[in-house]
Amino acid sequence: RAAGRVVVTSRTMAALGAALAGLAVAAGAFGAHALRARLEPGDLQVFETAARYQMYHGLGLIGAAWVADRWPSRLAAVAGWCFLAGIALFSGSLYAMALSGVRGLGVITPLGGLAFLAGWGCLALAAVRGKA
Repeated sequence: RAAGRVVVTSRTMAALGAALAGLAVAAGAFGAHALRARLEPGDLQVFETAARYQMYHGLGLIGAAWVADRWPSRLAAVAGWCFLAGIALFSGSLYAMALSGVRGLGVITPLGGLAFLAGWGCLALAAVRGKA
């Protein structure tokens, strides 16, 4: 912790990214096997979308860790936080919607999508501005 804010190291980002990617594999397998007979096809597709985007952005978090280590910058850290927020909001709302049937949770999903986009933008800027 530095001056009242949480500092996340590149090692922590990489570990979180790997853990979230691994959980995405588990969620995908759970959806394909345990939920196939229990969910409507549309809900199963929503669940699979949540797992897929969790995987993409878990890998993005590992990429943000690499960029943060290679070219240390605040932008790389912000990208990591955006990916984490996006996974929680986007994938989390889709998982909850698929499992509960509460369609109102879908209003949260675009906020996660915006966080994903912001994360990719920050990551790109961090790489472009990075000094070798």
